Order: sequence, then C-alpha cells, then structure tokens
Amino acid sequence: MLSRFRPYFSYLRPHRGLLAAAIICGIIYGLAYGAGVPLMAKTIFPIIFGQEKTTLPEHWDQNQLTRKLQLTPAQLTRFEPLLSRAAEDFKANSAAREEIDARLERQFTELLTPEQRADFKPKPFINRELTTLQLWLIALWLPAIFVIRGVAGYLNSYLIQLVGTRVLETIRLDYFAKLQILPLSFFQTRSTGDLLSRGLADANQLQATLTNTANEIIKSPATLLGAIGFLIYQAYSTQGVVLVLVTLSIVPLSVLPIRYIGKKLIKRAGHIQRELGAVTNCMTENLSATREVRAYGLESREIGRFRTVSQTLIRVQMKFVKYEKLLTPLIEVISTIGISITLVYAYRAHLSLTTFTTILAALYASYEPIKKLGSLNNDLKRGIGSLDRIEEVLHAPVPIRDAPNALPLPRASGALAFEKVSFAYQAQEPVLREITIAIPAGTVCALVGPSGAGKSTFANLVPRFFDPVAGRVTLDGHDLRSLRLADLRRNIAVVSQDPVLFNDTIFNNLLIARPEASVADVEAAARAAFAHDFICGFPEGYATVVGERGARLSGGQKQRLALARAFLRAAPILILDEATSALDSESEAAIQQALKKLMVGKTVLIIAHRFSTIRDATKILVFDQGHIVASGTHAELHAGNELYRSLYDRQQGK
Repeated sequence: MLSRFRPYFSYLRPHRGLLAAAIICGIIYGLAYGAGVPLMAKTIFPIIFGQEKTTLPEHWDQNQLTRKLQLTPAQLTRFEPLLSRAAEDFKANSAAREEIDARLERQFTELLTPEQRADFKPKPFINRELTTLQLWLIALWLPAIFVIRGVAGYLNSYLIQLVGTRVLETIRLDYFAKLQILPLSFFQTRSTGDLLSRGLADANQLQATLTNTANEIIKSPATLLGAIGFLIYQAYSTQGVVLVLVTLSIVPLSVLPIRYIGKKLIKRAGHIQRELGAVTNCMTENLSATREVRAYGLESREIGRFRTVSQTLIRVQMKFVKYEKLLTPLIEVISTIGISITLVYAYRAHLSLTTFTTILAALYASYEPIKKLGSLNNDLKRGIGSLDRIEEVLHAPVPIRDAPNALPLPRASGALAFEKVSFAYQAQEPVLREITIAIPAGTVCALVGPSGAGKSTFANLVPRFFDPVAGRVTLDGHDLRSLRLADLRRNIAVVSQDPVLFNDTIFNNLLIARPEASVADVEAAARAAFAHDFICGFPEGYATVVGERGARLSGGQKQRLALARAFLRAAPILILDEATSALDSESEAAIQQALKKLMVGKTVLIIAHRFSTIRDATKILVFDQGHIVASGTHAELHAGNELYRSLYDRQQGK
C-alpha cells in the first residue's frame, strides 16, 4: 500500500534534514518507552518493593538454575538444603544478607563441574537499604523516561508538522500549476467546487497522510522493536520466560482486523472526498449566483439542496467512522488475550512478581504501537482516496503544449488558414466539419450563423484553446502546433462577451495585457477604450480595487476595461466575441469608432450575434451545422444567401 505513495515521498526530499531530525527524535521516543519502562520494572521495582528485601535474589531461582546449568539429580539433592537454609537466614538476619548471599554462592559453586561454573554468573548482591538521596534518584527514573519521551515526541511532532506544512504547499502549487496548463475541454466536464475540493481538502488529507506516515512509521516500529527486543533479552537471560515469546504470536493476529477494516475503509474514503466535493460545489454555485437566487426566490430551494448534499456527506463519513473506530477495540481485545496467556503461564511456571511485571510492561509497550499502526493504516486508506482524486488532475493529459522542437514566433503578420479542419468535443458529434478557408492578414472577418453552428469553436482554434481533430490551422504558413504556445498567444488579443476581472486594482487588471507597459501606455489604452473618464471618477482612480470578478463595476465599465486590454495588447490578431454587447448605444458608437482605428493592419475575427457589430467587416463567413456555407460581403450575402438574409432580416424586424 505504501507503494502508492512512493512517488510523492519526493516532496519530502527538499526537507530531508528536518525529516532526519524528526526521525531521530521518533526513534528516541520509541526506545525510551518501548525498552525504558520494562527495564525500569526489571531493575527498579525489586529495589523499591519490600518483597525483595526478605527473599533471596532472583538469580537463585531453582527452576531457572536447573534449566540453565542442567543440574543433575545428585546436585539438586545437595543444593536444595543449602537453598532452604540460606532463605531462612536471609529472612531472619537482615543485616547479614550480603554475607549469606556470598556464602550460598561459594557453597553452590563447589557443587558444579568446571563447565557449569563457566555458565554460572550470579548477579552481584545489591544492598536494599537505601538512603533518601538514593531513593529519590531511583524514583526519578520514571519521570526521566517520560521527560526524554516527551521532549523527543514534541520535537518529532513539531518537525513533522513543519515538513508537512511545506509539503502541503508544494502539492497545492503543483496542483494549481497543472490546472493552468490543462485544456479548456478538461474544465467543461468538471465542476468548480469539485476542483476546489481536490486542491484544498484532498491536498490536506494527502499532506496529513504523508506526514503521519513519515512520523509513525518510525516511532511505532521503534517502540515495538524496543519492547520485543527487551522480551527476547529477558527470555535469553532468565530462560524461565522463553514461552513468553509464544504470547507474541498474538501480534500477527492483530493484523487481521487491520486488513479486514482497511478494505472497508479504502472504498469509503474515496466516497467521502467525492461527497465533500459535491458540498463544496453546491456552495460555490450558490455564492456565484447570489443575484439569481434572490431574484427568483430560490433561498428555500438552495437551503434544501445544500441540506441534501450535506446529509449525504454525513452518512458517508459515519460509515467510515464506524469501521475506523472499531479497529482500536479489536486490537485491544487481542492484546488482552496475549496478556491472559502470559498470566496463565506465569502461574504455572512460578514466575516472580518482578519477572511478570517486567513482561507485562513490555507486552503493553508492544501492543500500543500496533494500535497506532492500525490508525496509520486508516490514514493511508483516507490518503489513497484523496490521492486518486488529485491524480486525476496531476496525471491528466495536456494535449495543448509545445512540440519538442517548437518554433519561435516573432510578431506575426496575421495571415490565417484553415485546411480541412474538423473538431469535436470528446465523443460528441463534430462541431466543425472539414473547414477550409483562408483569411489574409489585415482582414476584418465576421463569423455569423445560428447558435451552435461552430463560430466560437472556429475562433477558439486560433489561440489553440483547442486543437483540431483533423486538418490543421496555420499562421503565416506555420502549423499552430509547430509554434511556441506563449509566442502564439502573445500575438493574439481576445475580448470575450463576459470579461473576467481579477480582484485587484484597475491598473493591474489592465497591465496583464502587457506587463512591461508604462503608466502612460495604460492610460492611453484606457482613453482609446473610453474608460479613462470613468476610472478617474473613482476616488482612487487607477488604484481602485474592482472586487471579485469586477463586482464594483457596471457591465459596460467591465466591457470597456476588457477593450482597453486589447488596445494595450496591440497584437496583430484580434478576436472579438460580441465585445460591445454590454455597452449602451452611445458608448457602442464611440467604441466602434475606436475599434476602426484598432483594427487597422490587424487580422480581426468578430463573433457576431448583433449584425450592427459587423458593418465594417471586409469578409463575412456564414456557419451552419459545422460548415461554412457562404462567404463574402454583406451585400453579396444578403443578395445570394438565404440563411444570412433570414438571420439579418429577422434581427432588423423585417
């Protein structure tokens, strides 16, 4: 499962120094807890608790010695009385325990063969009578362990979060950058809200998955290995707890619920992200249509629509939570089974309280990281759902891009030609069918015809918003696909019917047409578009912020700013998509005069719905069902083409 995320771990590479420090802290955290607590139970508890003050040290356990040294029956017969007498003396004479321990060691050694003596390594006797200072130093072991664990855990979490925040920034930048180069056809099949959700919510989830994985994949295994390593050491050193390792066979059983629940989660994780996208899209649509909602009294309808998608999201989320929260109790039940087995064996093997406490602490420390790894598995499932959605964008093909050996394009003359061009949107019927037409440089060409006839598509092929599925479009004799895309679009100015202004100043909105333009150039373009006067009417003039999508401006003002951009662009090719439709009659007349001057020496494509905008066209193309059915001047077409005449007369009220 981690292999799905492997390509994205490259996002961590620039921060490998911070990540290495976080990993080291994670290892310290895991070892301090996994091995530190059991070791404390083994070494400190025997010193503190009184039971050890009245019994022989643990290394005199007869069962352990018999197994370790392979004592013969004759040796046992001689050893048992020595052991019993030493135990009685040990309880009765608290002042001479060290001498008693040394005496027993000397007597027992005499019973052993040379080979057995080599294997017999009693621990040195420790005086259990502690001073106040010694007692406090011993008692501070536990706080010391948790101080180390706490500091290491804090640094680990902080550094991982720092890395995660930077990773999130990179993922979002990559996602946003990919959106900038995807073809327009990509956005025609996807909602804005869903794309926002992918870039925000899904990127957040992926960031959490990457950082949590990088964090817990070190801390939890380190804790687990520390605890298991201590258990193995304990079993090896005492030989009385070898079967304790059998209890660790319960650990693999903990994987079963992780695998089962994981399969349930991965499906629901993707469903959650899709429904979250639906909620985001519903809210985005509502916020972009505030006027229509109030004008048509749609408030109750919109509340109901949002309630429906929100409740669907909640249902899906709770299905995920149902399985996610089931994992920890299942692992805990399995863990207690392992501890119960250890308890039964401890009774039958006559293990001391200290030994059992040590084993119990190590077992607890080993099962705790298993629970965390189970939670990590849940995070991975969520991350996979988000990753799938982000990859739909990151891995989406980019057909509109520079060819490997793309040609540079200086300022073009503007001669356009369509050679047997056909185009269709995805699997739909062709919108253009084998169009062949030449538009000489400097031609003012109007495109007319019924709605859906292919006029806008024809114009959109020129700046390569789309590429034809058959045939080719040329500029100055060069196939558009052989030219550098940036150079091509630098030679084109586009004024749409519904211009978009950014939430910035008027000056900056105009400057996007030619970033290197001077203040005088910008003002000259605004005067040419009859926008300078109304701009100066604002208290802040050109520094006025226009609001989201130009919300502080009227439709006519926005249209004139869009035209000012075209003036400032000064490109040899101009595409006007009903560019004067939002203007009043007086402004339209003035703009028409300005456009006459702007069009001189340029190739102009006018997508016309109002025939008043094409009176100055030198060439008119009549579209119908994807074909150019006629071309010529207004007089020629009105006299010789029935479709053109009917469209014109209908608009004139004839």
